[in-house]
Amino acid sequence: MYNVVMSKSAVKSVRNMPKQQQRKLHKLIKDIRDGGPVRLNWPNYGVLKGLDIYHCHLSHKWVACWVETEKGITVEVTYVGSRGSAPYAKH
Repeated sequence: MYNVVMSKSAVKSVRNMPKQQQRKLHKLIKDIRDGGPVRLNWPNYGVLKGLDIYHCHLSHKWVACWVETEKGITVEVTYVGSRGSAPYAKH
C-alpha cells in the first residue's frame, strides 16, 4: 500500500472540478494507494518519458499527474486540472 499525498495546488484545483471528475480522481487515488503509481487499468494513462511523471485523463478536459516521491512508499499527486496546462503540455 502506498501513501498518497496531494500538492497544495492540486488540492486547490480539486475544489473547482465538477463533482463527477472529483469522484473519478478519488477512485484514481484509491487505485494508486492500493496498487502503486503504474495504472495500466486507467484509460489514457501514460508516463512522461525521462520525467517519471505519470498521468491520465479523467475526462476530455481534466487530467491528473503524479510522481513516485519515495520508491515503493509515497506517491504525490502534483497536478489536477485542464489538459492545456498539464506538465506534459510543455514538452
